Amino acid sequence: MRHALITAGAKGLGRKVTEKLLEKGYSVTVNYRSDENAVQSLKDKYAHLSQRLQFVKGDVTKKEDLHRLVDEAVNRFGRIDFLINNAGPYIFERKKLADYDEAEWYEMIEGNLSAVFHLFKKTIPIMRKQRFGRIITYGFQGAESAPGWLHRSAFSAAKVGLVSLTKTIAVEEAEYGITANMICPGNILGDMKEATIAQARQKKDDMTPIGRSGTGEDIARVVAFLCEENSDMITGTVIEVTGGLDVIHRHR
Repeated sequence: MRHALITAGAKGLGRKVTEKLLEKGYSVTVNYRSDENAVQSLKDKYAHLSQRLQFVKGDVTKKEDLHRLVDEAVNRFGRIDFLINNAGPYIFERKKLADYDEAEWYEMIEGNLSAVFHLFKKTIPIMRKQRFGRIITYGFQGAESAPGWLHRSAFSAAKVGLVSLTKTIAVEEAEYGITANMICPGNILGDMKEATIAQARQKKDDMTPIGRSGTGEDIARVVAFLCEENSDMITGTVIEVTGGLDVIHRHR
């Protein structure tokens, strides 16, 4: 049985990915930071699949927590086939780089870039032995072209670095049957992160060209597709799931 490790997989976009992977028949180790209610909600919903699901509490900005996460996944399930780097700290306050303090800068870099490095270091040797692996990272719309993003300097700097890292890993590890791709969600806000596509179609979104908001299900469908055995031709790719919305320039 294929096993997935997902960071921040108990709520938001990550929850829909966790649910999709469980529904596909995989086992899943879910990392979460603090929301015990979200974890309990998943446990209750998937009580009948408890043998395929485990939760590991930890902060993605702490290397020790990430190492323990990988160890617990392997100890329980014996392998890691899919690494879904869903967690990504974000500062919602809109402010310029000069107004950031050092702690905020390092939280963005550690949580969005260094965390992925630490997970890569621990999981790639496992995937090499398996001669199979699917690595998914997350970016933002336009990240591939390294745009400036007003008031999002630290987050965008980390994610643009992650674009290059993802593409490099795709080339370096291809011989081992490992792929690495980045997904860039569009403007998926609030309840829509855990919504279905059917729910989104019931409410018109005039900002998004296709006429509806993006949802967690949209992201989960792409993740599940990239994890398939026959998706190995897709690697080193940045896939935007935005409904045609230009997220960055809309805020200028």
